[in-house]
Amino acid sequence: MIDSIYIAYYFKVEPLIPGVEILTAELGYAGFESFVETANGVTAYIQKKEWHASILEDVQILNSDEFEISFTSEEIAQTNWNAEWEKSFQPIVVDDLCTVRAPFHQVPKTEYDIVIEPKMSFGTGHHETTHMMIQHILGNDFKDKTVLDMGCGTGILAILAEMRGAKNVDAIDIDNWCYLNSLENVERNNCKNIRVFEGDASLLKQQKYDVIIANINRNILLKDIPIYVRHLSVGGQLFLSGFYDNDLTLITSKCNDNNLIFSEKITKNDWVSVQFILNKV
Repeated sequence: MIDSIYIAYYFKVEPLIPGVEILTAELGYAGFESFVETANGVTAYIQKKEWHASILEDVQILNSDEFEISFTSEEIAQTNWNAEWEKSFQPIVVDDLCTVRAPFHQVPKTEYDIVIEPKMSFGTGHHETTHMMIQHILGNDFKDKTVLDMGCGTGILAILAEMRGAKNVDAIDIDNWCYLNSLENVERNNCKNIRVFEGDASLLKQQKYDVIIANINRNILLKDIPIYVRHLSVGGQLFLSGFYDNDLTLITSKCNDNNLIFSEKITKNDWVSVQFILNKV
């Protein structure tokens, strides 16, 4: 992966909501691996070996009259990406309890200190959804819990779950880059109770968890919520994010249909993170 060459597409999207979410979902189906939301759109990455000239032909939103979308593209190596994020990546502090930083930042005085090198993986804590999920983990009891982190990105939420006392944590991501990056960050933070897997919800067999964390996107959540329920213990907690506040009705309806009871909601800049409790199987 160190020598992998990626094609980066820089999209400008108007209106941002729900344009970015729709565009990201369609790009994912087209084969793009990683996404970084920006102030005016989204940057999407695909390995050069997976790229072809017609890669955007099936991305229907690009032909929609409801959105104005423009883009540029370029080749980018992982080393170039690392240099870029090192120049701009600043540590974040959540609720004065948890710091997320790079190895070259000063050691903080907060109770929890998470050191990551995000590379091209999603989940530095700067995005609203990751920030809110950190808040959920900080505000709930993880002592001796079994935890699943779906769409783990950098592994940041799995790492914090272990720091908060979780006894076993499974972290899963379909993106190979995220899988490798999570392995690196788990080791970097001296975590002993985290297993990282490459794949999706189909990897789940007979496992049961006390807590499931899923910070993905609306469409995947709507499809996979019934799967999460099958692997969540009765009374267990399901934390969901990766969608906008105006999508909450859809998410809540799907959860209610699967015996999940709404418990808590956090919002930040039109994004939402919610907690549900499994009432019965």
